[in-house]
Amino acid sequence: METKDGFLVINKDKGCTSHDCVKQIRKLLNTKKVGHTGTLDPEVIGTLPIAIGSATRFIQYLPQGKTYIGQIKLGIRTNTDDIHGEIINQKSWPKISDEKLDQYLNRFRGIIKQIPPKVSSVHVNGERAYKKSFRNEIFELAPREVKIDELTLMKWDQINGIIEIKIKCSAGTYIRAIARDLGEILNSEGCLLQLKRISACGFDEQNSIKISDIEKEKGKKNSKNFIIPTISALNHISTFVLSNEEQINFWQTGRAIKVDINYFQENKSFDYKKPIKVIDKKQTLLGIGFLNKDQSNINPKLVLNAK
Repeated sequence: METKDGFLVINKDKGCTSHDCVKQIRKLLNTKKVGHTGTLDPEVIGTLPIAIGSATRFIQYLPQGKTYIGQIKLGIRTNTDDIHGEIINQKSWPKISDEKLDQYLNRFRGIIKQIPPKVSSVHVNGERAYKKSFRNEIFELAPREVKIDELTLMKWDQINGIIEIKIKCSAGTYIRAIARDLGEILNSEGCLLQLKRISACGFDEQNSIKISDIEKEKGKKNSKNFIIPTISALNHISTFVLSNEEQINFWQTGRAIKVDINYFQENKSFDYKKPIKVIDKKQTLLGIGFLNKDQSNINPKLVLNAK
């Protein structure tokens, strides 16, 4: 059975790695071309978009923002910056109002710099940081710039020292690092207690499925119905329609498509620095292109069904 190209939105369970999910999908759909859109820690549950077939080529063009709901436990510091690590320090937490706590959260809103957890997939001299950490090597990680678009204080449990937050952020943001740093700012300690990703790369939790749902449909024709077409995942970028066979032939052979400069000057949504999805009159996705600087050509960048 031929596998349909597109995206599966998996609702990942705790304890399963992102790579585990990819392996299971490969086996269930009997296809090798499967990839995830960004690692989700084993202890984190929730939305994990997975690309199937040619959709793997479009991962870099998906929206990069992610949204989480998490709990931070004050008073505890661990070597992994989450509750599952080894406790390395404990300290009392302050008595503080919701309003004052929200003011402290301002330090994490907008563009910030954070040092990733040492147990993370960040590369250090060509090797993942967590591998060095597991060998008890001494090393430092450089601060990285990330963007926190929204950070909402949902609940503050003063008695148990637990803060519940909702956070919308850029790719590469570590919520564990925010938990650690918030604890320090409050003259206490902090670690991530639990975390759920509710949206990623333009896909939401309500559209997600369990891998067990796919297992139940294995061998049935409707198992393909779980797969979201690639073009549906690219609604956030501008569209250009190739109107005749000559243009399509040029496109499929990797040649630039000449366009009317006035068209792009009138349509402000087009930007030569941003990707454009190219389709035909039947709404079939043909690939991704970019405008040249003088807006006279669309240059192919990713071509499906190239000749």
